[in-house]
Amino acid sequence: MRVLLVEDDPVVGPDLVQALTEAGFVVDLSCDGEDAWYRGDVEDYVLAVLDLGLPKLDGLSVLKRWRSEGRDFPVLILSARSDWTEKVEGIQAGADDYVAKPFAMGELVARARGLVRRAAGYASAVLAVGRVTLDTGRIAATVDGRSIRLSPLEYRFLDLLVHRPGRFLGVTEIAEHLHGTDDAVDANAIEALVLRLRRKVGPDVIESRRGFGYMIAGS
Repeated sequence: MRVLLVEDDPVVGPDLVQALTEAGFVVDLSCDGEDAWYRGDVEDYVLAVLDLGLPKLDGLSVLKRWRSEGRDFPVLILSARSDWTEKVEGIQAGADDYVAKPFAMGELVARARGLVRRAAGYASAVLAVGRVTLDTGRIAATVDGRSIRLSPLEYRFLDLLVHRPGRFLGVTEIAEHLHGTDDAVDANAIEALVLRLRRKVGPDVIESRRGFGYMIAGS
């Protein structure tokens, strides 16, 4: 699933990209507020991790613009300042969570996963849709209680479908969440991925409809 990371620190930014990528996210990194505001306005993200101290446009202004324009994806604020009044201001502007620097990378990843999970309507780290169950903490999948060994790409695809229950996802949306904007992925590549997954999870677990896309059967 695709995440927007807004961080201008040349050390913290790459470390966060690595941690979020290892957690199964596809990460777009933005290093200034104007670029972040534009990306969040026109692209489809499941989460934004937003630093407040940014060049060109501060993070709080970015957040206020997103919310005023109806962008409702969860936002996790990062800040080197721990003043409680700033936290209140961020929450009032539309932030969903707040982490003060320095932070433990594991805590940030856990909070990010929690925000994405709750936005999809799940209260637990174990997600069940149809015959599929994902343990997002362990990054493990089962079908009908049977453990399934998946590649990272296969897991991300299944994770995306589970977080979008009840609706078909088209090829363009799937490609953006699996690969980001820089990699062109055609319908044949997505179809090949689905075929590989069906060999592992069963032929009727992933439903497809021509012209509409894919979803988890029974969701």
